[in-house]
Amino acid sequence: MAVTSSSALPVWNGDTNAARKLQAALARQVVLRDGFNTPVRSIAGFDVGFEDAGNTTCAAAVLLDAISLEPIAQATTRLPTVMPYIPGLLSFRELPALLAALEALPQTPDLCLIDGHGIAHPRRLGIAAHFGVVSGLASIGVAKKILIGQHRPLHDMHGAHTPLRVDDGSGLGEQIGWALRSKVGCLPLYVSPGHRVSMTSAAEWVIHCLRGYRLPEPTRLADRLASRR
Repeated sequence: MAVTSSSALPVWNGDTNAARKLQAALARQVVLRDGFNTPVRSIAGFDVGFEDAGNTTCAAAVLLDAISLEPIAQATTRLPTVMPYIPGLLSFRELPALLAALEALPQTPDLCLIDGHGIAHPRRLGIAAHFGVVSGLASIGVAKKILIGQHRPLHDMHGAHTPLRVDDGSGLGEQIGWALRSKVGCLPLYVSPGHRVSMTSAAEWVIHCLRGYRLPEPTRLADRLASRR
């Protein structure tokens, strides 16, 4: 895999083995403790959609006030899709457009919620973790579907959450995130730290951002913008 001047931003050449090795290397740079600015004044939500039969990547970013969750600004970017969909390597496909959307915002957010996984990924580098390492910003992954791991049954109540774990041979299992019931009667979300956010804070901030919908407000608005809804 050829890379640009930043080793975290690959130029796709079809070498999946090199991409997986790069993921493993970048995962070692992930910080799983709180490193965001306090007090948190702004939160941004990010999502990606594909247009033109997948040939165009559309990334949306919505900046919100961290307390009221009222939108402050939004941005969309459209770039040629850099590679096909390959399971486990989604971040390489989405990252260029997401970084362009971040750059288009009028100010840098204190905290970022990304539609997708953080460390709840086979090589601990989902899109939220990759985005965080490259941008240096605190990030949390909020995914609609489980990728790896297991969890205990969840109570059907708003805010219920339980650890998402993978077998590490200890009998307890390594925690890689949370299964979170964001809305009664809805399937859970899968929340995991991306970068510069602790496991506990990842759940707390996503719960803070819930406003009666299944998705937290930052990624809900970004999803609407990316999907032109």
